[in-house]
Amino acid sequence: MNSELRFGHHIDAYQEDMLRDLGNLVAIPSVCGKAEGNFPYGKPSADALHFILSLAEKMGFSTYNADNYAGHAEYGEGDELAAVVAHVDVVPVGDGWDSDPFVLTRKGDLLFGRGTADDKGGAIAALYGLKALKDAGVLGKRRLRVIFGAGEEVGMEDLPHYFSKQPLPNMAFTPDSDYGICNREKGILRVTLRGPSSPLMDSFEGGSVVNAVPDKAHGILHCSLKQARALSESQVPGKFTFEVSENGLELFSKGTAVHAMQPHKGFNAISHAIILLASVFPKEELGNLLSFINDFVACETDGASLGISCQDEPSGALTCNLGLLHIDEHRSSASFDIRYPVTADGEKIIRTFREKAEKAGLVFLIDEHVPPLYLPEDSELIHLLQDSYTAVTGKPCELYATGGGTYARAIPGSCVAFGPIFPDEPDRGLHNANEHIDINRYMEHARICLEAMYRMITGE
Repeated sequence: MNSELRFGHHIDAYQEDMLRDLGNLVAIPSVCGKAEGNFPYGKPSADALHFILSLAEKMGFSTYNADNYAGHAEYGEGDELAAVVAHVDVVPVGDGWDSDPFVLTRKGDLLFGRGTADDKGGAIAALYGLKALKDAGVLGKRRLRVIFGAGEEVGMEDLPHYFSKQPLPNMAFTPDSDYGICNREKGILRVTLRGPSSPLMDSFEGGSVVNAVPDKAHGILHCSLKQARALSESQVPGKFTFEVSENGLELFSKGTAVHAMQPHKGFNAISHAIILLASVFPKEELGNLLSFINDFVACETDGASLGISCQDEPSGALTCNLGLLHIDEHRSSASFDIRYPVTADGEKIIRTFREKAEKAGLVFLIDEHVPPLYLPEDSELIHLLQDSYTAVTGKPCELYATGGGTYARAIPGSCVAFGPIFPDEPDRGLHNANEHIDINRYMEHARICLEAMYRMITGE
């Protein structure tokens, strides 16, 4: 163990400048939009990337912009390359803010603004860490880059584009998660089932994104008064309301939305609506897709009835979320988000699911398949980051697994998620209203980040 503090405290001298530039970066409304011209994620996202690269140039760093997908600032020398990977795009604002989300607003020790925690704060801390190393003339074993992505929140295709033009680092971390160290990220599989329309339904819409438990669903049914009464009197759990309109009987289902990596913590509005319908209508009226979901998915979140349930010690159990359902007069489709353990066979999971779907007369389509990430506990990077965390905090740095996905997947076998949110911190509003950071904890993260950067560049 080399857990004595070596360099991380040098970041404290830059606090005022860091907060000023964080405010300037937050002021750029870098929500990813549609591609336009040379801006793959829209102009605001490119503006944020240009700002931070220009700031790096003013600090004296060489910079690179990969077609407005991502870019970097670089310092140091050596054949090996280390990196800190952050992003400057943000999620949409949403409702419920108590202050302007694009104005850095201080309330006591708290700073409010979209991107403060995810991930503009991390990007600024890493850039100023690079400046602290340069100002002190620290050199050693490796070159060090801070890589800035501009499309992390909309699929993370920014880094593959960047790495098609630039080498992969030998070691890296992304400050875009929680402390300690996330060295295990489950495989992510997203599939869509397609089939004919349902004889029962004029239309059905449920969910807004596949990677969240749907909190609402709405369908228009063709049914008799007797069947409508049976639906309204059913004891199937759920929050259902019914309205008679000129189009038929309208069914509304409400649920509770959570991230798809923890579907058991939510309440799936689509699944419960299908179970309700199946309690009244026979399979021939439900149609192939709804019958399949009722038989093999229902409210399960572990894939047991599909035959894909599995778990392991490093990363836990498989999760399966029915995120989207669409039915119109021509066809029906349902999309699933599956997070599987790091030691599981993703191709076997695909084969098993496909066989069941095709046997039911459905078309099985793979929308996305991202293999799992697993970095062994005895790796050089793990030890380096653990020592850096302990040097600053005096506490051990635990390893953990997640069903989520970070930039670490773009650098397989050489990158992990590391900070910036501490285990004892309250909810910072990531992806929600009133996103914020605590200045004191933010500077503590900056010390850890710089300490890790120092150890990566020097090899000590």
